[in-house]
Amino acid sequence: MPRTIWSGAISFGLVTVPIHVVNAREDHSIHFHQVHLEDMGRVRSRKICEIEGREVAQSEIGKGYQWGKDTIVPVLDEELREIPLPTAKAIEIEAFVPLESIDPIQIGEGYYLEPDGQVAAKPYTLLRQALERSSKVAVAKYAWSGRERLGLLRVRDNVIVLHAMRWSDEIRDPAALKPDEVDLTDDEIAQAEQLIDRLTRDDLQGEEFTDRYTEAVEQLIDAKRENREPPTAEEPEAPAQVVDLMAALKESVAKARKSRGEDATVHDLPKKKTTAKKTTTAKTARKQPVKKAAKKTTGRKPRRSA
Repeated sequence: MPRTIWSGAISFGLVTVPIHVVNAREDHSIHFHQVHLEDMGRVRSRKICEIEGREVAQSEIGKGYQWGKDTIVPVLDEELREIPLPTAKAIEIEAFVPLESIDPIQIGEGYYLEPDGQVAAKPYTLLRQALERSSKVAVAKYAWSGRERLGLLRVRDNVIVLHAMRWSDEIRDPAALKPDEVDLTDDEIAQAEQLIDRLTRDDLQGEEFTDRYTEAVEQLIDAKRENREPPTAEEPEAPAQVVDLMAALKESVAKARKSRGEDATVHDLPKKKTTAKKTTTAKTARKQPVKKAAKKTTGRKPRRSA
């Protein structure tokens, strides 16, 4: 059973839902200790008071805020817990929005919200079903670990999930990272779309989505325990510099087809006959019905701005 990391309530208008918060993920990565290589003794971090020059116990350690050069203001955990903030005791729902309206870069760690006892079951189920039927997610505020946070509530397998979110001013503007404008041909874009199609999956359940690094580390540890030679990996090929983008795309499509057991032959895409459209005279354009011309010019959806 996962450990409860926070207990409180969801505030939904005048409805209160008592809940426990548990972590939604499990850590299967391998963790190492720091050791002295000469004798394999553990190397530990010690907390030393810089005034007394001695190691201090955790019970002697508290929080302090540096104010100016020589002043430190002590702040107790009890004082932080008593801050007059509504979100210190509850997850306050502020609004409901479509999930598509939220930039995924703002969404972070996920937590499961468990109803606290039978009394909470009915309002919990009410909120869950309301979220499902509305096809929306809730945006809420809550206070953990000394700061107020933004959160997103959604439903997963009949359980309400809370995702930590970044405030909008915490997201850096990527405008400075954009490359200069380049010209792409229709064939290059079509080949890229074909590659995306070949690499499309219905879910993330395939072998390619397993943690091969952790498996390799486990094999390394087993080999060293048994005094065997650890397995060696083949030297990876250095990535070639892309000179001919079209050729690289075609080769990528062929590899993707081959990996799925399909015919790896890549045929050239038929050339689009666009000359006639480009050389249409103004006289010919005036003869075309207005309704038909409007349909031609709006056949392509406009791109979203980045």
